[in-house]
Amino acid sequence: MAVEVCVKAAVGAPSVLGDCPFSQRVLLTLEEKKVPYQLHLINVADKPKWFLEVNPEGKVPVIKWDDKWVADSDVIVVLIEEKYPHPSLTPNPEFTSVGSMIFTSFVAFLKSKDSNDGSEQALLAELKALDEHLKLHGPYICGANISALDLSLAPKLYHLEVALGHFKGWSVPESLSLVRNYMKSLFARESFKKTKAAKEYVIAGWAPKVNA
Repeated sequence: MAVEVCVKAAVGAPSVLGDCPFSQRVLLTLEEKKVPYQLHLINVADKPKWFLEVNPEGKVPVIKWDDKWVADSDVIVVLIEEKYPHPSLTPNPEFTSVGSMIFTSFVAFLKSKDSNDGSEQALLAELKALDEHLKLHGPYICGANISALDLSLAPKLYHLEVALGHFKGWSVPESLSLVRNYMKSLFARESFKKTKAAKEYVIAGWAPKVNA
């Protein structure tokens, strides 16, 4: 039986997969484990009544688990791992904080209106730390095999690439070649291609925050 999962629909295109990196993380986990799932695209600007009845907070992603709807991508991926342990995506516990500040730093830099506020340097420092980690432990965060940490980071790095490229003409420096190769290899996976939002929807999703 297919797992039911609710994710964000694209801004202005409710029948198309949207740009939520946390929704993509859940879909990537299901894809990598070859778990069949039924997708419900939720228009977050006009949430359907049935969705709010099963999930009053109205957040995505949510997954149906033993007749209960469960929210929060952190909780969901742990549940998927427990129920479908093969292939294992359990990360090395020593590495759980690797890359954990990249998304926050990216958002701060994306929203920044002041080129001297240090937000670009903070993001570069996080990316450099990831590059150094990959030099010692790569090609993935936990070595030879992909793990839940990579599946959490991949959608965030995709947003970083698309949004900073569009709004700031910025890209990951050539000097961080291991990060660039890491991104390229993650984005080339079948699971990623199948679950990513089109670039124009990533841009549409960030535009209100950038212009705020």
